[in-house]
Amino acid sequence: MTEETPGFEEKPDVPSGATSDDAEPKAAPEEGAAPAGDGHAENAGLVAQLDQVRTALGERTADLQRLQAEYQNYRRRVERDRIAVKEIAIANLLTELLPVLDDIGRAREHGELVGGFKSVAESLETVAAKMGLQQFGKEGEPFDPTIHEALMHSYAPDVTETTCVAILQPGYRIGERTIRPARVAVAEPQPGAQTVKAEGAEESTPAADDKESGGPDEG
Repeated sequence: MTEETPGFEEKPDVPSGATSDDAEPKAAPEEGAAPAGDGHAENAGLVAQLDQVRTALGERTADLQRLQAEYQNYRRRVERDRIAVKEIAIANLLTELLPVLDDIGRAREHGELVGGFKSVAESLETVAAKMGLQQFGKEGEPFDPTIHEALMHSYAPDVTETTCVAILQPGYRIGERTIRPARVAVAEPQPGAQTVKAEGAEESTPAADDKESGGPDEG
């Protein structure tokens, strides 16, 4: 019985003329490995998906910009309407106070604005001015039908255009908005005044000529 040497194994017999590489079995190809041509197709698919994502992103960005523009327009419209409503409310309130302001003005003209009534009246006028109320209308200014209301009419030789000669009731405005026109008495140039003046100048010319020539010849 032959003893086997530990640590050594018997090698299979190798046919003559064969190398050791031929003797070893070749490794089988890995499962699932894609051919070289499939990589180009996969890249093309990724590019197409990226283009789709970019297109969708552009559409969503355009939608967002449109919504932002609409929201800004909405905010401006709401703010404009809010200001308009506020101005209308203030104008309505001050319009109701105009008769009171007229009474205060008449009392001041007659010297009756004294004592506590004077303090209250001045406080009311101050509050009205803070709310934007402005009084207008002065004697001697040209008549403007957009801000004046003529209640009396006359002719005057010392005016060259239609002029406000008396303020019967002052006008009031808020900013550029007139809430009550000034009620005035107006005077226009005297009709025919310039014609009479011109005729008088023409008549004085022959008289001056006669005076210079010694007058008409006596018979």
